[in-house]
Amino acid sequence: MPQTNIPLPSMSSLQPAVCPLCHQSVLPTYYFCPNCGTSLQQAPLSVTPMAQIGIYTFSIVLPMIGFILVTRWPGMKYYRSEDPKVRQIGQVAWILLILSTIFTCWYVYNWTQNMIQSSIESINADMSF
Repeated sequence: MPQTNIPLPSMSSLQPAVCPLCHQSVLPTYYFCPNCGTSLQQAPLSVTPMAQIGIYTFSIVLPMIGFILVTRWPGMKYYRSEDPKVRQIGQVAWILLILSTIFTCWYVYNWTQNMIQSSIESINADMSF
């Protein structure tokens, strides 16, 4: 029978840590203290297709709502992540945000120019009588 090398968890990774708030022992893999709920470490960011669709949609729509919710935009967290896959999602989100902003500015500029031109033509038509 061939022998396979399966890595076993090290003893140091299984040793309990201590919650900084309630001082109860917790495992290093916990994101929250089961006793008091204190955040012990950042949970990994989701890379599911639905999470990606959500962040990309938000990146496209964000300029249209005037950057009011920029503090809720998750693109920065994704962009600053150490995980390459998560960082790539953040980069795509930034690109979409920038392209959407450029398109929105271009559209507003053209719309404004058309409205001004239409107003000028309307005034000139009224003055020709």
